[in-house]
Amino acid sequence: MKTNETLRKPMLEAKYLNVENTDRYRPIIRLFYLKSEKLKYWIYQEEVYEELKEDPYFRDYTPEQCQQDLNALVSWGNLITMQDTRKVSTIEEFKNKKFRYQLSEATVEIERMVIRVENLFIESSSLEPTLLERIRINLGKVPEMQNKDREKIYTWWNDLNNDFIRLNQNYQDYMRELSSVKAEEMMKSREFLVFKDRLIEYLRNFVKGLQANASVIEQILRETEEEQITRIYNEVTEYELSIPRMDMEISRQVIEDKIKGRWQSLKEWFVAEDGKESEAVKVFDNTNEIIRKITRYAARISELSNSGSNRREEYHKLAVMFSKCRDMKEAHRLAAAVFGIEKPLHLKGLSERSTESINSGVFEETPHMVTVIPRIRTYKEKAARSGITDRTKEKEETRLATIQKLEEERRLLKSYIKNNCLEFAALPEIEPHVRDVFLGWLSKALENKNLRGKTEDGQVYWLEQPDEGQTCIVRSPDGILEMPAYTIRFEEGL
Repeated sequence: MKTNETLRKPMLEAKYLNVENTDRYRPIIRLFYLKSEKLKYWIYQEEVYEELKEDPYFRDYTPEQCQQDLNALVSWGNLITMQDTRKVSTIEEFKNKKFRYQLSEATVEIERMVIRVENLFIESSSLEPTLLERIRINLGKVPEMQNKDREKIYTWWNDLNNDFIRLNQNYQDYMRELSSVKAEEMMKSREFLVFKDRLIEYLRNFVKGLQANASVIEQILRETEEEQITRIYNEVTEYELSIPRMDMEISRQVIEDKIKGRWQSLKEWFVAEDGKESEAVKVFDNTNEIIRKITRYAARISELSNSGSNRREEYHKLAVMFSKCRDMKEAHRLAAAVFGIEKPLHLKGLSERSTESINSGVFEETPHMVTVIPRIRTYKEKAARSGITDRTKEKEETRLATIQKLEEERRLLKSYIKNNCLEFAALPEIEPHVRDVFLGWLSKALENKNLRGKTEDGQVYWLEQPDEGQTCIVRSPDGILEMPAYTIRFEEGL
């Protein structure tokens, strides 16, 4: 990036934000800004002073201080002055120079930015699927722009860029809010369950809008011809150069670089190039990840809710119940009911009792050992170690049995092939697994343009098409199959 003299110079208009007496300068600028919003542009020094004195913070503020502050703001370019000569009746009054003050254009923009920064975490961002739709519609008008005049092309270009800027900024702001510490804490609270469904539905609507429009936008951008874009570049550049600018003059190169850079950013957002994912794909993945995270938090909250009430609340409720007992005896009965039978744990023994006498206590019984296995995923029972067993004989028997079975299946399949030819119309009733093998051969051949294929044991074959409309019936114990009367011919040597 090349820098110019303007970029290297300090911006005096922003000086009022961070200097000594900023606590006086900023309220003055804010007062002028609010008045300008009401179309009251010119303000006298007396009016400024009276407005500030209404605030207790400026209780000790003097007219001399007000005049000094206004002069400082004028010297930095924040305020523009104009002498009011309408009520001047003497030369002495003219020499005193009663001024009116107005915000400079640069200061208006700075203060507007300051207000935006102040409300950055107050204003709620949003995801607007309509922006994607508008971008898609505007990009579809690229061919139409070739026949439009310069002004309409410029208007179309501004609408497209403004929608893209809003889409990008709104998404970043909204995702930042959802990823903040405050949002994380809220997702872990029970109150979030009420809000969860609405939030997920909101995000899914955005994802649907992204799915419906992103691929179409990508296709439009890929199919857009370079000549069309070049003409748009030129027309927009010429229009911006034709705009009269009082304070500064912008070179053609700066405007062209800005326009081309914006188009390239738009293209990179939707189109994947050089093996890199597009920003739209990343947005899709990030949004789905947020949805999954919300679902996980909600499931965790539900599990905690189902496991029982809050322990503190339970103890408080019990304390209230004990405080209402009439006497100690009733309190003992309540304690027995609460702590004696709630969620009892029974260990079932397999050993038989030595006696069924009711006079025999549990402590007189023979103890029974119970091995408790932890119910956790990481627990594994220790495997009993043993020496290596020679299973060569079993493996050989299994191998021979498999070979024999394959040979039997091969002989069965060959029994239906006559003269190196398999005619589906001539087949008798066959087993389902035989039918599946034949249909597999048929499918392989149909997938190739030359209608050729190869069996599992390497036999090459080709497919003969039936006459038009000629069909046959293949019968099996599990049903019948009506199909075209194909014929499979094998090479010699089957």
